[in-house]
Amino acid sequence: MVDLRAKPYYLSDEDIAWVESTIAGMTAEEKVGQLFWQLTAGNSEEYLKELMEKYHLGGCRYNGMPGQMVLNQNRILQKYAKVPVFIACNPEKGGDGVCVDGTPVAAQVKIGATGKTEYAQAMGRVSGVQIKATGCNMAFAPVADITYNWECEEVLLRAYGNKHELVAEMAKAYMDGIHETEGVYACAKHFPGNGQDYRDAHISNNVNHFTHDKWMETYGHVYKTLIDGGLDAIMGGHILMPEYMAEINPEINADTIMPGTLCKEIMTDLLRGELGFNGMVVTDASHMVGMTNRMKRVDMLPAAINAGCDMFLFFNDPAEDFETMLNAYKTGIISEERMVEALSRILGLKAAKGMHKIAKEALCGTDEELAAALQNPEFKAIAPAISKDALTLVKYKDEGVLPVTPEKYKRIMLVNIKGADTPMSKLMVLAMGGAGAKKRPVDKLCEKLNAKGFEAFVYESPIDKMMKQIEAGGKFDMNLYFAGKNAISEFVSGQDLVISFFDVGGGHPTFGLSKGGGEIPWYVHELPVIGVSVNKPTMLADAPMLRTYINAYDSSEHTLDALVDALMTGKEAFKGTDPIDAYCGMFDTHM
Repeated sequence: MVDLRAKPYYLSDEDIAWVESTIAGMTAEEKVGQLFWQLTAGNSEEYLKELMEKYHLGGCRYNGMPGQMVLNQNRILQKYAKVPVFIACNPEKGGDGVCVDGTPVAAQVKIGATGKTEYAQAMGRVSGVQIKATGCNMAFAPVADITYNWECEEVLLRAYGNKHELVAEMAKAYMDGIHETEGVYACAKHFPGNGQDYRDAHISNNVNHFTHDKWMETYGHVYKTLIDGGLDAIMGGHILMPEYMAEINPEINADTIMPGTLCKEIMTDLLRGELGFNGMVVTDASHMVGMTNRMKRVDMLPAAINAGCDMFLFFNDPAEDFETMLNAYKTGIISEERMVEALSRILGLKAAKGMHKIAKEALCGTDEELAAALQNPEFKAIAPAISKDALTLVKYKDEGVLPVTPEKYKRIMLVNIKGADTPMSKLMVLAMGGAGAKKRPVDKLCEKLNAKGFEAFVYESPIDKMMKQIEAGGKFDMNLYFAGKNAISEFVSGQDLVISFFDVGGGHPTFGLSKGGGEIPWYVHELPVIGVSVNKPTMLADAPMLRTYINAYDSSEHTLDALVDALMTGKEAFKGTDPIDAYCGMFDTHM
């Protein structure tokens, strides 16, 4: 049962009376509508009006757009909402998850590298202020996952690290920062905990292999820390727990086990019972294969509610999903008791921030408040400070390579190493104006080094040369690939130092030439070589021969500035501590 007088609600008798009377006065359609979040597909008044009046939505989320557009959208949503509506965003890295012109701060792993909870709290503060200024009211954050598996790309950058104590401290600090802004909720994710399976629940299954005791020691510690600290809501993940479930039910098998969002033993018995969570639970996105591969959708929707999730994240087809949930309620698949319980948590949380007492037009701020929040100079100073403190010298086998100065290494060759192009990455390039619309991070780094007195240049591989021949309308010379090798002495004489620049967003790096060119750093005993990864902090697994390796965590302008300064200062300038085991648990990465 729900205790609306307890954490995180603390409702008065008057507030509880509003919750109860509102539920009692709802039609079946209005009750069912409150269970749903929708990802908006437009922001016209006609479209948003229909969403609210036809489907009576309890919550909305939206895709990225400028802050003023978000604010205008949210004013319309609240205008047509009979009950004030939750409006959520994904500020996992700061205000740029609220709106495209919001203030970016840092990926959670980058903050984890600093070891400073004040940065996590500052990111929460920035997010909270910009959430409220846009008329939103809920952060789908912090990410409370733990990076146990270095191949788990779904959370590699999104989690604070691989130690539960660090994750708990950082996640709570972020939540505290969110709560500094009145009227903004924090929703931690993804319960019962991602980070062990290399697979992505968007496209496959995702498994958490911990037993009950091990889970309580780790993920349980993280969530209990957040719950005790006043966490408002939790997002359930489509995550299987076979070892935990086998302890509870020895008869469980591969055909009967369910992911967290569809599993009463996880969402009710573990979360509500053992951890004592009294707040609201919402599912992760319902189009993810980790959820959809377990049963028909017509069964899946009510199963999530009956498992203990109070809200269901996103329609597939609005009319179809709404009718499915409505029929489940009318036929008793979702009981009246379970419906009232879910609605009590949903409306109780809305009442906890006083949304029911605020005039509709006052639920969203003014244009002036938005401008002030987006232009706050204090907010913009946080990310550069984090960049300086996060730079991590993971591996340093050759003492004396640092510092990098023009006197020691005048000629620096930068080797740009990318990941594989995917259909989505190609689409995003086109959406941003084409390949030539944006300067590459490696080119920016080259310019910054040259401004410091170096003679830096970006390596042109045989593949690059052949592509140029093709683009010029000529026939490419395959000998450039098969026979394009220089004598070692000639190769070495061309530069004083090499920076292997890993700009890999996902997957593994693509090396175009394995026959003696510059892309693969085979020459670590021939020349000083420094590996730098600006996005994915596990590149040692693909380039274990690197003897000096740095994680910068992103390629923002201030990160590149901090990198150049640190390289020129020496190893003492690298203040970050590896939060994930960048050696990836492999013996050869230590060589």
